[in-house]
Amino acid sequence: MHEKERHRIILSAVQDRPVVTVIDLCALTGASEATIRRDIATLDGQKRLRRVRGGAEAITPPQFVGLAGRPFSVNETINIAQKQAIARAAVELCEDGDPIIINGGTTTFQMVHPLASRRLQVFTNSFPIAEHLLKNSRNTISLSGGMIYREQNIILSPFENDVTRNFYARRMFMGAQGLGPLGLMETDPLLIQAEQKLIGQADELIVLVDSSKFENRSSLVLCPLTRIDTVITDDGISDRAAAMLEAADVTLIVTQSGPAQQTEAAS
Repeated sequence: MHEKERHRIILSAVQDRPVVTVIDLCALTGASEATIRRDIATLDGQKRLRRVRGGAEAITPPQFVGLAGRPFSVNETINIAQKQAIARAAVELCEDGDPIIINGGTTTFQMVHPLASRRLQVFTNSFPIAEHLLKNSRNTISLSGGMIYREQNIILSPFENDVTRNFYARRMFMGAQGLGPLGLMETDPLLIQAEQKLIGQADELIVLVDSSKFENRSSLVLCPLTRIDTVITDDGISDRAAAMLEAADVTLIVTQSGPAQQTEAAS
């Protein structure tokens, strides 16, 4: 990752919550502690953030604390070709008229383009997904209720009696921070709570993750592998990760990025 991109992520992170640690920034950027400390020193010298013990804070601390994890605006630029191929394969699983849930995220957002020619009943907690489909498709769109988290462009509610409980879906499509032997992993407790409610409203759970997510880990498990019906990923998936999914009886669809997408399934 280039220095300018790291600086962009660091500055975004310090605007997202009061203090961001060096360890947090290493996880967000994939850079070493030494590199992050140099970046913080550089940005502190430019008066773009304030260096503090063990991390950094914004010059003007945010009044609203957001969710843990990289912002939507940063994530949407990463592995874009793989995400587009994965999203195309996901939409191929749908038939017109199907009720589906699309969870907010940059991989699931790529579903909006192939969905432009379809007519489904779509429930989503994503502002960008809802807005794009409303403007560019004839799909029926339902939005969840709750608080808007600007950095991730999603709507989340901590309450049990929200509109989520009134929507049934044949399939739910979602991404994740990581995917490992324990299951799907996320970074924020509120995300976990809201997404578990959504999962409970769908017959099938389809997970859209590029192959890098099999190397990511988090301290929070969203759901076990046994709850996942299908994983759609790119051809960078390792044999070990593929074997892990097969052992859990999860259907695997592997895509190739580029104009001529190809998929192969195994279970």
